[in-house]
Amino acid sequence: MKPKSTEIFIPGPAGRLEGKYYKNPKFGSPVAIVLQPHPQYGGTMNNRVVQLTYNTFLECGFSVVKINFRGVGKSEGVFDNGQGELSDAAAALDWIERENLDYSQCWVSGFSFGALICMQLIMRRPEVNNFVAISPQPNVYDFSFLAPCPTSGQVLYSSTDELVTKESIEELDKRIKSQKGIEVIFSEIKNANHFFKDKEKDLKEEIQKYIKDKTSLI
Repeated sequence: MKPKSTEIFIPGPAGRLEGKYYKNPKFGSPVAIVLQPHPQYGGTMNNRVVQLTYNTFLECGFSVVKINFRGVGKSEGVFDNGQGELSDAAAALDWIERENLDYSQCWVSGFSFGALICMQLIMRRPEVNNFVAISPQPNVYDFSFLAPCPTSGQVLYSSTDELVTKESIEELDKRIKSQKGIEVIFSEIKNANHFFKDKEKDLKEEIQKYIKDKTSLI
């Protein structure tokens, strides 16, 4: 039987945040949040890549939550150019940690604009063990705040992304790889667009492989 997620509403800084949540019944399960792409370009928590990531965490034994940022779906508030959305993500992380006081690891993930918010969040939350950033846009957003990047993680990108230049991804890779004490894996999905159309299976396999490797000792 497929595990059932619950519709939830989380108290956020600009009002209630709509979300979906799955709680793993096993004691000490790791926790994860999954963040949506840009709200002003049709992004919601029901995006296919967000749903794929959510399901992958669920299948790997996590308690996991995904949210609609402020002003999206049934979430209250209005778009706030990233600052408010970062506060929304922090509220979701607070919430899932409170719901799972026995958690063994804490992960954050996001797709596109959500990858930016994910990587900003790890700078503020030292309890985060790992991140999964999918299709970040270093040619659009400034990632110089990763100085240094505080935790290990995975960056997934497409070799033929129509919205992100290969050079900007290589520059981000070089910036992070020069830092000591962490390991960030850059995983390329070949012949995919920004949204991994027709390459969802490849994307899922890469995420799953990374998660299983990093949680194998739990």
